[in-house]
Amino acid sequence: MRLFLFDVDGTLLNARGAGRRAFGCALEAVYGTAGPVDRYDWRGRTDPQIAFDLMRAAGLTDGEIAARLDTFFDTYAGELERLLGDGARVEVMPGAGEVVRRLGAREDALVGLLTGNIERGARAKLRSTGLLPWFRVGAYGSDDADRRRLPAVACARARALTGREFPFDRVTIIGDTPLDVDCARACGARAVVVATGHHSGAELAACAPDLLFADLADVDRVLGALTHT
Repeated sequence: MRLFLFDVDGTLLNARGAGRRAFGCALEAVYGTAGPVDRYDWRGRTDPQIAFDLMRAAGLTDGEIAARLDTFFDTYAGELERLLGDGARVEVMPGAGEVVRRLGAREDALVGLLTGNIERGARAKLRSTGLLPWFRVGAYGSDDADRRRLPAVACARARALTGREFPFDRVTIIGDTPLDVDCARACGARAVVVATGHHSGAELAACAPDLLFADLADVDRVLGALTHT
């Protein structure tokens, strides 16, 4: 059995800026400043890393940031849920839903999430898509600020769920940034990227992923490549 771990933003869906807006509002509410939020490169980073980077840039100490981090994430998640509302602004990427559903229906595959979003944020973004039940395990920014440590979290949860071992060479990480490739390379997983986020195909190709797709719209071709061993 192979474990397939999907990133959320840019890979599965586009929330049309709701996450960034909610993040900035929550930073202002809890810390009194959003820091250099409009100049920050969000791509592929975990929510805790983003919060620390922005607040350090605003002059706060790590102790000051950590002391209010739980309150910040509660505020952020509530604002995100408010902004997303019925989910009408959430766009599922071409083919992504069908790829997830068809992988999830296979007996030789376990489908999960590996995302920098905190768990509540990831669930808020995915709730309206109908895809949440297909993700049987997950590793989130709320588990660790270091994305490289999340594959081990996902594998441990997959083992607890199924009773099977998932060595990293049986894990496929699917994302849309160079940091997703880095995450896979750091643990020996298979690296798959899709150019539906904010990196071009050329930028992603330069990272030498195992597979690169412009998008997931050709579902049969994508599934054939993902499941080929």
